[in-house]
Amino acid sequence: MTILDELAAYARERTEQAKKKIPLEEIRRQAMSLPKGNFAFEKALKKPGISFICECKKASPSKGVISSGFPYVQIAKDYEAAGADCISVLTEPKWFLGRSEYLKEIAGTVSIPCLRKDFTVDEYMIYEAKVLGASAVLLICSILREEELRQYIEICDGLGLSAFVEAHDEKEVKAAVRSGARIIGINNRNLHDFSVDTDNSIKLRRLIPENVLFVSESGISSAIDVAKLREIGADAVPMRC
Repeated sequence: MTILDELAAYARERTEQAKKKIPLEEIRRQAMSLPKGNFAFEKALKKPGISFICECKKASPSKGVISSGFPYVQIAKDYEAAGADCISVLTEPKWFLGRSEYLKEIAGTVSIPCLRKDFTVDEYMIYEAKVLGASAVLLICSILREEELRQYIEICDGLGLSAFVEAHDEKEVKAAVRSGARIIGINNRNLHDFSVDTDNSIKLRRLIPENVLFVSESGISSAIDVAKLREIGADAVPMRC
């Protein structure tokens, strides 16, 4: 079992536990009772030039603990003050040491859109993200069947949330396009073994239609990297300070 398999399996366990506290029907009711979103996340990525999605992340499987104190609300406020277009908030608790409360507090504090970055394996997590204040959710092609991807995008559309669809190879990009993704992130990191190939985005760029937002993820560490991605038409990149 790869790390990605373990992350997905644990996400299913977490979701089943969450359903015991708040059933699917109730979390759906709560989400649907909120005003429909205006797809603020994707609107933020459509501005001229390259947009920056700044990450609030306490830890990761590849780097371990990144920020031991982790003043997440202050980090988010600093990102907004520095000109970030969106904020990505990790809520996965075991490997990334995230919490749903991080997203709720950050989304309630900043005025820019927030992405719930987690391993979405059930529609429950989408409704939960809406209730927590997210403007977008992450959908990873590697852990979802194409019919699930299409279904989850439709649920996002109904809530006014942006679906950030992440792909790593040609097969996954094509599945994302067929599913109606309006934002496709090319992950330069292979989530099965966590190796990084920064040219992955360049190789797969040709498969993404011009009317679909293109985001390059992982392995971006310098202004030169950003400039190279801008040349091939990247609309946004994630950054962590």
